[in-house]
Amino acid sequence: MSEKKQPIDSQVHLEVEPEINRYFKAAIKAQASDLHLKVGHSLKLRVNKDIKDTTAEVMTEERIEKLVFEILNDKQKQFLLENGSLDFAYEISQSDRFRVNVFRQRSKISLSARRIVSAIPPFESLHLPPAIETIADKSHEGLILVGGPGGCGKSTTIASMINHINNTRPCHIITIEDPLEFIYVDKKAIVSQREIGLDVRDYEDALKSLKRQDPDVVLIGELQEKETVTAAIRAAETGKLVFGTLNAANGIQAIQRLIDLFPQEERSLVRQTLANVLRAVISQMLLSGSKKTTPRVPAVEILIATPVVRNLIADGHENEVSGIIKTGESDGMLDFIESLRGLVEGDWIDLKTALQYAPNVEELKMALKGIRSRG
Repeated sequence: MSEKKQPIDSQVHLEVEPEINRYFKAAIKAQASDLHLKVGHSLKLRVNKDIKDTTAEVMTEERIEKLVFEILNDKQKQFLLENGSLDFAYEISQSDRFRVNVFRQRSKISLSARRIVSAIPPFESLHLPPAIETIADKSHEGLILVGGPGGCGKSTTIASMINHINNTRPCHIITIEDPLEFIYVDKKAIVSQREIGLDVRDYEDALKSLKRQDPDVVLIGELQEKETVTAAIRAAETGKLVFGTLNAANGIQAIQRLIDLFPQEERSLVRQTLANVLRAVISQMLLSGSKKTTPRVPAVEILIATPVVRNLIADGHENEVSGIIKTGESDGMLDFIESLRGLVEGDWIDLKTALQYAPNVEELKMALKGIRSRG
């Protein structure tokens, strides 16, 4: 792979609690999804999608370097200085973890961190459609994709599906993550979690060793390189159930982005293979909720790889899939219009939010009046 590799990670053991922990603890207390430290600013927290100021002190260049370097080992410091960016997982306690990126901007150090909620929520608490659980129950091989923009809850949705399998199926689950987000406790399944940089050097090495580890279910983080997609498809072809995420607005875009990773002369074969192994594409957006108890709820599109869908993908007509989704409710399919309609009618989101995110505003308005176009 062309991408530069992260150094082997290791926990830095300090005799006293690192000073930076006070900022992470502030994020936990505020139920923030993200925190930001930047020279010239006080601590910033993202709460319910909005960046909010805090009363913490303004960061100086010396202060932020002291805070950050205290929690980095020597290899991480060297990698950051050489490459200008470093990703790693940071743990406050067994239940409080953060996905951290330290980076240089305008020659100064900044830090952004995503809070990881260790408890794996069930489908019901995530307000996901029942079809998601059905997909997890019925899928024993093939490829399941979860798409959406950054911060839309893709990892949480996959974690819920994998943990459902963990609770219900005697099998071996392997996750390959950078970094680990959720921690699974073995139930009916055995769950082996491999963190890039800590347990294995990189994705390429982790994927090469998969066939010797006897997995039934595999999570391959984000599918953004040709080599990773190839490994995912090959694993699915050999009877494994493979989960992957990617930044794609909907099922059609997800399929096209995977195919576009390959050179033109390989795409025909990739189409045929993808059509054979694909089981479902789940796409989601995370919206501001109307209820205080549920500040954010997902709008979801579900594409099931029925024989008709497989044929369209294989023939290069995936643009026609949107019409199949509209008419495929009996197969468990769901489009964004129907999802948004249900959220509005259930008072989970307000009409303004629904119209803002609707792929077709007029179609949503008609759906709310009970009129749906099925073609």
